[in-house]
Amino acid sequence: MARPTTTPEDRSVRLLKVGERVRHVLSELLSRQQVHDDVLSSTTVSITEVRMTPDLRQAKVYVKPLLGTDEGKVVKALQVNTAFFQREVAKRLGLKNAAKLQFRLDETFDEATRIDRLLDDPRVRRDVADED
Repeated sequence: MARPTTTPEDRSVRLLKVGERVRHVLSELLSRQQVHDDVLSSTTVSITEVRMTPDLRQAKVYVKPLLGTDEGKVVKALQVNTAFFQREVAKRLGLKNAAKLQFRLDETFDEATRIDRLLDDPRVRRDVADED
């Protein structure tokens, strides 16, 4: 029997689905405070996105502590507890191999705020109004 061919679109949908499932597992672990870490227990952390590699062996996990406080401490605490998170993700999702998790600070919100400030500049408003 011939092996079914997959298009890049199919593969990307698969990666998105697995990434979203990993995000849900990590969010559940953090919200239920199943990690025994003082920093993570005292801070509400949002998992904003998980990007999986095509072989599902690595995942970049983008996090943002609510209110943006102690970002460095939170990322460090997540990195210290990486083995626990990898084990739990593999167990709950039934993955053959545990994906190696890399925790990173999500800076998209800061970038969006910076762009909004730039667009609110009177000089930019004037230029945009001239084009209309």
